[in-house]
Amino acid sequence: MSTLWQAVLAEWAKLWSVRSTWWCLAFAPVLMVVTALTLGGASATDALRDGRTGVRVAASEPVVSSTSFVQFVLVALAMLVITSEYSSGSIRVTLQATPVRGAMLAGKALVVGPVMFGVGVLSGAVATGLVFAVLSGDLFGGLVVLPIGEVVADLLGVGVFAALVSVMTLGVGAAMRSAAGTLTVVFMLLMGLPLMLLMTGSQVALDVSMRMPMFAGLAFMGSTDNLTGGPIPYSAGEGLAWLLAWTAAALAAGYAVLRRRDA
Repeated sequence: MSTLWQAVLAEWAKLWSVRSTWWCLAFAPVLMVVTALTLGGASATDALRDGRTGVRVAASEPVVSSTSFVQFVLVALAMLVITSEYSSGSIRVTLQATPVRGAMLAGKALVVGPVMFGVGVLSGAVATGLVFAVLSGDLFGGLVVLPIGEVVADLLGVGVFAALVSVMTLGVGAAMRSAAGTLTVVFMLLMGLPLMLLMTGSQVALDVSMRMPMFAGLAFMGSTDNLTGGPIPYSAGEGLAWLLAWTAAALAAGYAVLRRRDA
């Protein structure tokens, strides 16, 4: 059995053996449902108030926009996958079992990514179903619809975004080695720094902000209801490329620290 496969099996067992995993996974769909219903209800109400009765809103649209908030639940879980081992000292046992540090980090990434993809898709599906059930009635003008092709594409996009943001967090966690440091850096990358750059009013700062992970992810998912007040000004493909670049950079930083520092 290869070292990498052994690492994957070990990380899979560890992930499901702690209660924090189950709490985070249970909270993610709840937060997504609440946020999506709020955003979807607001959009439908605004359309009715403005007399835009011909507008149709896919039930998955507010779900995509809700990822701006739900992402931090996933960040918390992805962070704990590695920072909890440093805080408890169990990272020494992990590295004794998998002394090839790149294989250890890759094993964690290969577990975190698919799990978070599944969480994103399933949470999005639950939220989409409830958004349609609640907001498609006459009270909201029947503006919320359920186009299957668009919904499937949106849910897959949410899953990919959840997976990449979580793996990026894992890389930051490997570099920072502490929960507080990881959470601070990831929050600044995802929301703090992009919003600060937006507030400067500078076109250069705006362009930089739009290429940071959260906005890159929203561009990839095609979100129009986001903190910028409109669609992200570049293609979904470019958004995915930027998100992949940030994820790769975080993993590279984490691996560099793993190689150079003792556990």
